[in-house]
Amino acid sequence: MRLLAFSDLHRDLAQAETLTAMATDADVVIGAGDFASVHQGLDEAISALAAIETPTVLVPGNNETHDALTDSVERLWPAAHVLHGDALEIDGQVFFGLGAGIPTTPWDWSFDLDETEAEAALEDLPDDAVLVVHSPPKDHCDTTSEGLHLGSTAILAAIERQAPKLAVCGHIHEAWGQTSSIGDTEVINLGPSGRYIEID
Repeated sequence: MRLLAFSDLHRDLAQAETLTAMATDADVVIGAGDFASVHQGLDEAISALAAIETPTVLVPGNNETHDALTDSVERLWPAAHVLHGDALEIDGQVFFGLGAGIPTTPWDWSFDLDETEAEAALEDLPDDAVLVVHSPPKDHCDTTSEGLHLGSTAILAAIERQAPKLAVCGHIHEAWGQTSSIGDTEVINLGPSGRYIEID
């Protein structure tokens, strides 16, 4: 299965057009959150991606809420499915998604979960899934320009426990393009450029 995965589009309509073209060469498209910017421009961004007809899995970032993303996608993008603490099977592969900023960010506008909420939401992560999260796991693909590690301990623990086939994230812009491994699980911080990933 060939995936096209991206994160943190942040209303970049030109990049949305590029991703739409790239999607024709993928079996499944993954969007790992932050389609809007501080809750602005969500419909605009989703409309720009809605020409993608490839089955698509999305999670909310911290720049849009789960409810807002679900509403926008249901109105505008027939091929897309929003996951937030739940799973979807596509062509025999299970995808499990969890969005939001984890742990809680310092911004009062941000859509966040604390680590306890995230731990509960990840309890049903199945074996051998593709894990789609907005926030990275702690100490993996989560380093800021100041050298801080801002990832989630709950996401790290879930990956260590369930060993998903792949974990993709975004959120920490300085870590875009970084890869890491937790046991046998590859972790990729995606960024908006779009990345093809082959999985068995």
